[in-house]
Amino acid sequence: MKKHIWFSAVLFIVIVACSTGKKALQKGDYFSAVSKAVERLKSSPENKNAIQVVSEGYPMTLEWTQEEMDLIMSSNNHFKWEQAINLMQQVNQLSDQIRSTPAARKIISNPKTFTTELNMAFEKAAEERYKAGLAEMEINTRESARRAFDHFSRANQFVNNYKDTRQLLEEAKNLATLRVVVEAIPVNTQRYKLSSEFFYNQVFEYLNNQFRPSGFVSFYTPAQAEKVGLNNADFIVDMDFFDFSVGNLVHTEKEENAEQTIKVETRDTTRTEYKKYTAKLKTFSDQVISGGNLRVRIIDNSTGKLMTDELVPGSFTWVNQYAIFVGDKEALNAAQLELTKRRALPLPADQDLFIEFTKPIYTQVTQNLNRFFRKYN
Repeated sequence: MKKHIWFSAVLFIVIVACSTGKKALQKGDYFSAVSKAVERLKSSPENKNAIQVVSEGYPMTLEWTQEEMDLIMSSNNHFKWEQAINLMQQVNQLSDQIRSTPAARKIISNPKTFTTELNMAFEKAAEERYKAGLAEMEINTRESARRAFDHFSRANQFVNNYKDTRQLLEEAKNLATLRVVVEAIPVNTQRYKLSSEFFYNQVFEYLNNQFRPSGFVSFYTPAQAEKVGLNNADFIVDMDFFDFSVGNLVHTEKEENAEQTIKVETRDTTRTEYKKYTAKLKTFSDQVISGGNLRVRIIDNSTGKLMTDELVPGSFTWVNQYAIFVGDKEALNAAQLELTKRRALPLPADQDLFIEFTKPIYTQVTQNLNRFFRKYN
């Protein structure tokens, strides 16, 4: 029992020490140490460990911060002003935390806050990113324009509308964007033209939903490309249905004998009687089989190189089963009886069958296109 009490007391001391930030301070994790101690003072203003961590740790934190900033500023690191901003913001957050905690404010009456220095650092950081963006624009490739766009965006985050970043963002976006024309899908017969248009529209809508205008891949129909004067798209997506058939009817009939022996009730409870029921069942099955392939090619328009060339198969079978019988209904099992309630149905329209067999094709094609163009976005 004494061992249990002793262990509990040690555990309590360890938990309290951790919650007051004492361990973090010993490890040199100054911001975390002081922050934990201040939080502890909110619920326990007289906590000695927390008071000690704040009174000793806060001056250490400021001293360490200044040393770090001196090292950063004397280095040749890229975007060193961003590192300085991060340190200043941590100091400011700690200051806000202390000022909002009465017990901590009694210990540190005037916590340090970077204001003028931080505004200057934002300007310097914006300039760093701005220059980096200009350097990338000089390279004049799609990849460098993408990097330039990120730099100008960061500059704008530090200082809103810094210099001419809005114009440069537009230029970088324009240069970095991959433009893709998705060609209309030809069919060899007018009979399926509406269905192929429906399939094309579904694929095109999917691509535009996946690749938003804020990204770096834009898709165009041939009509849209002509309207905006896009004469040299980066990629062409070419799709073509071939080797397909729709509406192949297979009709089958099957005759079979059905029988069941069923227990019947009698007035004499001492005897068990059974009655045999028989019937002749004729089952009809109508199957309409449709299927085919879609060839999908992605072509690099500048070189004519074939980037992908694949066949995507699809199929759909429409089935209707029904039956008639002569004889005793009791001879039929539940499944057979259900078939006798059904009737022959009109065969589905070819347009509907075309759409059905393209559904699995749509799923695979959209996934493949998404996977291919995602790396450019």
